[in-house]
Amino acid sequence: MRMFDVIEAKRDGAVLSDEEIRFFVEGVATGEIPDYQAAALCMAIYLNGMNAHETATLTLAMAASGDQVDLSPIPGIKVDKHSTGGVGDKTTLVVAPLVASLGVPVAKMSGRGLGHTGGTLDKLEAIPGFSTALDRERFFEVVNTVGCAVIGQTGNLCPADKQLYALRDVTATIDSIPLIASSIMSKKIAAGADAILLDVKCGSGAFMKTPEQAIELAKAMVSIGEEVGRTTVALITDMDRPLGKAIGNALEVVEAVRVLEGRGAEDLTAVCVELAANMLSLAGKGDLVACRSLAERQIENGEGLAKLLQMVEAQGGNPHSLEDFSLLPQPGLMREVRSARSGRVFSMNTERCGIASVALGGGRIRKEDGIDYAAGIVLERKTGDRVEVGETLARIYAADEDHLDEGERLLASAYEIRDEKPAELPHFFARVSSSGIDRY
Repeated sequence: MRMFDVIEAKRDGAVLSDEEIRFFVEGVATGEIPDYQAAALCMAIYLNGMNAHETATLTLAMAASGDQVDLSPIPGIKVDKHSTGGVGDKTTLVVAPLVASLGVPVAKMSGRGLGHTGGTLDKLEAIPGFSTALDRERFFEVVNTVGCAVIGQTGNLCPADKQLYALRDVTATIDSIPLIASSIMSKKIAAGADAILLDVKCGSGAFMKTPEQAIELAKAMVSIGEEVGRTTVALITDMDRPLGKAIGNALEVVEAVRVLEGRGAEDLTAVCVELAANMLSLAGKGDLVACRSLAERQIENGEGLAKLLQMVEAQGGNPHSLEDFSLLPQPGLMREVRSARSGRVFSMNTERCGIASVALGGGRIRKEDGIDYAAGIVLERKTGDRVEVGETLARIYAADEDHLDEGERLLASAYEIRDEKPAELPHFFARVSSSGIDRY
């Protein structure tokens, strides 16, 4: 088989065979297929697409290109959750212990932040001593004894996807539904869960800007999951404003604890409860109405928070830092960002809010960049809120004045303030499953 023929077939709109797709993925993983040919096929896929079977085959081939985790030593139905990325998205820190406190094991592999979106591992590593680098035996032990654990992805998980993503990033082929869907789902399938819940973000802070784009991606990923025997559901959630009030690692840890205490921001709490309810339902704990009540109960009775403290201690972290926040990383400086006019916050450029947090030191542009765990933003006003001239829009935290200056400039430009009140933004747009699309 020649790679030239595979490229030519997809260039001309043909459906690739399973053998052709596996040949391509294996060649990318081993380096036998040069970058220019791999990039050429990505462009052909970008232009001509893939059908559901092709996309599922590509996903399975990428999952098989490296390590695949066998979660069978952990009893019960294992449900994984994946977010497509957002600003202020600390839901895993809330949802994993909530679900685990009800007897559903959560064995989760997460990633780091890059660009304007934050990473779950970075948030957890803001907790003193917390280790995301458990070996497989210890990972299973923590899940079996505590009920949940969150670790970093193995270095050899889906190596073909890593190679292809790097090529897509520099060849303008990122924005392809089959390539996005197979990239995400290959890692979820390789991670070994029995069922998968997808949190597909849409809005100014997400890759998919509109609900319809997000639904299209969700349909593709649900189709892949069902095609390979994993029950898969997707929620389409809002990212036209940051989720919650905190952006930045230690700040988001504090906010996650507040949600589990029953004192969290309304939007963040609502999203966490809905995600938890869907995970519980996928694990057979009842219908969505019953599972929402279960999740809300675990917040009210404190068992969700107790489970988070257990997980932190089991992974080497200091659980007392979630009771005494002064034990978390502390910022050097704080500044208030004030409104230049009176009116309503009409809209927020959520991506720019995330970039502002990076500029403050709380994120990274390159993978090798270091981060300041204490840096970030606490929003005092969000879309729809009334503000008077000179009132505080947000508080920003950084190590020095230069970082504060750049962060303030970017964050102030993210706010659009008008006299009129904007339309109310929903938290959820749709739920996508094998049964179809339920719009909210």
